[in-house]
Amino acid sequence: MQDLTPCVTPLCYYVREMDAERAREKLKILEENVEKVILGKSQTVELALICLICGGQLLIEDVPGVGKTMLARAIARSINATFHRIQFTPDLLPSDITGVSIFNQKTGEFEFQPGPIFANIVLIDEINRTTPRTQSSLLEAMDEQQVTADGQTYQLPNPFFVMATQNPVEFYGTYPLPEGQRDRFLISVGLGYPSFETEKEIAAEQMLRHPIDSLEPVLSVEDIKEIQEVVKRIHVEPVVLDYVVSVVHATRNNEALLLGASPRGSLALVRTSQARALLDGRDYVIPDDVKGMVYWVLPHRFVTRERERSSIRNSAGVIRSVLEEVEVPIRERGRDG
Repeated sequence: MQDLTPCVTPLCYYVREMDAERAREKLKILEENVEKVILGKSQTVELALICLICGGQLLIEDVPGVGKTMLARAIARSINATFHRIQFTPDLLPSDITGVSIFNQKTGEFEFQPGPIFANIVLIDEINRTTPRTQSSLLEAMDEQQVTADGQTYQLPNPFFVMATQNPVEFYGTYPLPEGQRDRFLISVGLGYPSFETEKEIAAEQMLRHPIDSLEPVLSVEDIKEIQEVVKRIHVEPVVLDYVVSVVHATRNNEALLLGASPRGSLALVRTSQARALLDGRDYVIPDDVKGMVYWVLPHRFVTRERERSSIRNSAGVIRSVLEEVEVPIRERGRDG
């Protein structure tokens, strides 16, 4: 067993402690502000913010009416970001999302009119309600933060954060996302129903007005971009990197799965573990960060032997067996043994 002591060679580059602490303080302020609207869901709010500061996209799989839209709006308001909501329906076309070129009679030229995908935070409601052709129009935006239309490439705003929702219970008239598109979501979460006391508090707060109406920005999009850079510099020891890849490889050999996690899953697990370490006040990643994120980063990338797409609800056992199979290579710094 090796101790998690940061190396001191010139090749090692660490985020400055002051930068990490300032970034963590800003994130806590942001989290507290969002929780003024999203009550009793601290873990989900934290995971959404992790996804945001990692530069990834979020898939929310849950029943209607539990606050998915409010979560997106609260984050957007809290960082003073541009926000668009797109309701996916069967008749939606790719150009309805990305934009379209319109002929200008005065100039005699076509001018590109950006679609609703051009925003810092985009909520895609019921992503599985539209056709695969329209779903595929999101791939370039989610992967490369750009849109190509009529041979021209247009950059999307930075930061760019997609929150897509889908109902995991009712499938009538839906088009399930292909594995390749689900794999592009960094994290998959569910909000779940609130507790009795929380639901009572929500009902009382919204008798006169919704808390979202009075929510004020506490950060800016520039703050988010700075925090994203800090996350990238959180140190990952080679042995921790080996552990991440071993966990992902183990999913490909699990008897319960037909399809395990892809290399994109390894990248996602590393980045989210860096964000988890930052939130915990460290400038380096430990195995517990990896274990804490694996339940949210990998399950939506699985396909079971029964050809069913996996989710958080039915993948906990698979994840536990994988973690038991892979040996933890190091221990947390400062422990004896």
